[in-house]
Amino acid sequence: MKARHCLPMLSMVLLAACGRPQPPDTERPPEPQASAMRDAIAQPLEKAQAARAAIEEATTAESAALKNAERAPE
Repeated sequence: MKARHCLPMLSMVLLAACGRPQPPDTERPPEPQASAMRDAIAQPLEKAQAARAAIEEATTAESAALKNAERAPE
């Protein structure tokens, strides 16, 4: 009979020792997990934006050269 009373008491002691897990720290931002995929997508976009900027710069320079050529006396 003594063993029958000890088992529930032991179970309660063990369960009381178990605490709730600590919640995660919410102040720290989560670490990025898809950086390789994001970089693979961003790299061609950045290259295209640089090419577009170069084309616009060349177009502006060409337009300025044409305007100067029209104004120049012959």
